[in-house]
Amino acid sequence: MALRGTAQRYGAVAVVLHWLSAAFILGLLAAGFVAANTTDPATKAAILRLHAPAGVLVLALTVLRLVWWLAIDRRPAPVADLPVLQTKAAKAVHGLLYVAIVVLAVSGIALMALSGARPILMGEVEAVLPNFWDFPPRRVHAVMAWLLALLVVTHVAAALYHQLIRRDGVMRRMTLGGTG
Repeated sequence: MALRGTAQRYGAVAVVLHWLSAAFILGLLAAGFVAANTTDPATKAAILRLHAPAGVLVLALTVLRLVWWLAIDRRPAPVADLPVLQTKAAKAVHGLLYVAIVVLAVSGIALMALSGARPILMGEVEAVLPNFWDFPPRRVHAVMAWLLALLVVTHVAAALYHQLIRRDGVMRRMTLGGTG
């Protein structure tokens, strides 16, 4: 498989970045929702010690994906014979996924900076975590997390629709093997 994409499929770099990002995003969403509902401070701190750097990693992967597509690679052509409304919905969902990821990362970084929790989460000091809800970025972070979860469900549902109902090969475009 070529590193760069074609009119029919994504290249290896885009595929690896997609699936690596997807795995981290699912883990981040799960960890974030668990941490938000955990009352034990030690457990919350332990989860957030993984959550914060993983969030920065997803931001880096997202920036790399955007640079890759804007400056180096091309994306496959839109699916043929797809209704205009579905094509527009797909573009909107993809765009909103990127927006939600970036806003989540920025609000998370702002939350760490404003709350003073960074040294605690980096394991530099043992202290009580602040009440993150006292800081405005926490609300943005929560709303964006729910939005991202909704967008991920929508994205997966659309992929399954293409795979199981339309049977149009869209899923093959985002895999490392085969042709398509």
